[in-house]
Amino acid sequence: MRILVTNDDGIDSPGLHALAAMAVRQGHDVVVAAPAREASGAGTSLTGVESDGRIATETRPPLFPGVPTFAVSASPAFIALMATRGAYGPVPDVVLSGINRGPNTGAAVLHSGTVGAAFTAVANGCRAMAVSLDVPFRATASADGAQEHWDTAAEVAGDLLPLLTGDFVLNVNVPNLHAGDLRGIRRATLAQFGAVQMVLLEQGHGYVRMSLEQSDHGAEPGSDDAWLLDGYVAVTPVRPSREAADVALPGLVDTAGEHVGG
Repeated sequence: MRILVTNDDGIDSPGLHALAAMAVRQGHDVVVAAPAREASGAGTSLTGVESDGRIATETRPPLFPGVPTFAVSASPAFIALMATRGAYGPVPDVVLSGINRGPNTGAAVLHSGTVGAAFTAVANGCRAMAVSLDVPFRATASADGAQEHWDTAAEVAGDLLPLLTGDFVLNVNVPNLHAGDLRGIRRATLAQFGAVQMVLLEQGHGYVRMSLEQSDHGAEPGSDDAWLLDGYVAVTPVRPSREAADVALPGLVDTAGEHVGG
């Protein structure tokens, strides 16, 4: 398959490199195009740095032999969209987004640049997976010096590739464990809150200060948060935006000219 590997943590992220390495090992035709700088929280925004109407793009030395590699001054979703228009060579069959530093669970998927790239890919005819590893979301060494198991998440992603269709994004959250220590893989619901929340730290004259913090809400049984905390890979199929056809809007007229909604 032709696979685009992207992320929201930036071109130098170890998770991106691990995901690309897995796709190369499996023998796929791989191209890497990722933000030149971190773009966490970008969601599905289509933003980029333009010069004379051109998105700034730097061709990097290949991460692996024969793998074109681009650092793009744009959001992950914009990169995915441009890839579906042939910006980085042949249009990809699959977009792999990640491996994100920190989980993308629950309602947080709405704002995630990692998931946003996958949503955009599916909306434009590709199959897509968003992959995240449950490590501290700030790129600093943890207090106990715990190892970050990027290869575990990459191998899980490789095993799940056959499940992809063009109808949904597969959102995958992986515990930070050796592959042999994973308890299994479970289909999960989206938690109501998610493991990471945006909180207001400070408000003053002419400014506010926000921060991403670990959520203190308890994990709901069967949710992606709960399975992840229990040492399981949490896998959730999520569809990009769709019409809410079952919602009644009293008094309005549908496209056939008939009153709907009672």
